[in-house]
Amino acid sequence: MTDDAHDDGAWHRPLRHVRAADLSGDTGQTGGMTRREAVSERTVGSQRLWMGQTHVAPRTSSGDHHHGDSETAIHVLRGRPVFVFARDGEEVRLATEPGDYVFVPPFTPHREENPTDEEAVVVIARSSQEAIVVNLPGLT
Repeated sequence: MTDDAHDDGAWHRPLRHVRAADLSGDTGQTGGMTRREAVSERTVGSQRLWMGQTHVAPRTSSGDHHHGDSETAIHVLRGRPVFVFARDGEEVRLATEPGDYVFVPPFTPHREENPTDEEAVVVIARSSQEAIVVNLPGLT
């Protein structure tokens, strides 16, 4: 790094701690799931990243949706959620378990399903600090 990179004061900004109890539901939502915002411009001043959790109750499915031009990375913490998207007009189902990761490309319609009796909890990170949620009537 050059000295110029340090002149804007960004080099010395403090770390921010977001406690689990402080996650906010005041973010884009889709029926059948609850998103909780942790890292964003509003919560910590993030400029290029959004991160939070998604909870899907037992035996529940989310509505179909996409996240605009954001890339989304998902890490399964608890439960065995199924991620559903369409390819060539057919539904494709990705069954996951704790520890798995899923990548959702920009503008890809999908939904989360929880076919089990345990709540499914995943951590999500997006390439935009804005929580873009576009709810859809279907996957195709």
